[in-house]
Amino acid sequence: MTLTITLTQGVGAEITGVDIKALSDGEFQAIHQAFADHGLIFFRDQDTTEADHIAFAERFGDININRFFGAHADYPQIAMVAKEPGDTDNIGGGWHTDHSYDFEPALGSVLVARDLPDSGGDTLFASMYTAYETLDDELKAAIEGRNAVHSGRHIFGEGADTHYNQSDAGKGRIGNAAAAETLADPVHPVVITHPLSGKKALYVNPAFTVSFEGETREQSAPLMSKLFAHVFGGEAFHTRFKWQPGSIAMWDNRSTWHWALNDYQGQRRIMHRITIEGCALN
Repeated sequence: MTLTITLTQGVGAEITGVDIKALSDGEFQAIHQAFADHGLIFFRDQDTTEADHIAFAERFGDININRFFGAHADYPQIAMVAKEPGDTDNIGGGWHTDHSYDFEPALGSVLVARDLPDSGGDTLFASMYTAYETLDDELKAAIEGRNAVHSGRHIFGEGADTHYNQSDAGKGRIGNAAAAETLADPVHPVVITHPLSGKKALYVNPAFTVSFEGETREQSAPLMSKLFAHVFGGEAFHTRFKWQPGSIAMWDNRSTWHWALNDYQGQRRIMHRITIEGCALN
């Protein structure tokens, strides 16, 4: 087999001609570079066990044990992204990037398809490299040198109106709300210089970015909404990944957003996710 990297429309690259269980050092370096360049890589037709999944992720860095997702019964490194036929809400059903509420946001996540619905359940991705590059000059000037506050409490916390207390995903699939209440809110640059690629990326997201530093949510809303709307409407830098048995997606949380579509009611969808530790952003 020969490793081949094919760009996907909008954002990302599909890598073929490899078995992630048996990568040579040269193949891994090519994969790592594609990940740095594009922020999103896909694999098809991979036959992996949970141990294979963990070993692949560990080549990129230390694994982050998720505080809020239910864990695999035998492999605590693996978070369960699950929806059973009787569930209404999915996990990740809106544009977001993972772990921006951490002081050192996660490098990325490796998601493996384990049990798929007959139809639906695709994942949308958007490039925050291109999102920044395509901002008009006025918006670029408005965010130059600015920071933003990120939080996870309104999503995972104990309040009656938090996202997962309003969702049936919070009844056994997402938990540990007390831990969310102890989180301090980090401040990150609105535009980061990506630690792997050196490129500039827009680093705000609708789920976890709550305000600009030094402003209230209300004061921040007009400009923040413009940034979000720019990405929402940026179909030219979106891609839609259709899952198949053996599919794997790996995304960089610093340079992409994603959205798990919830269009398969009454069907089962089980995904295994490993998240990799990152670093402070500048």
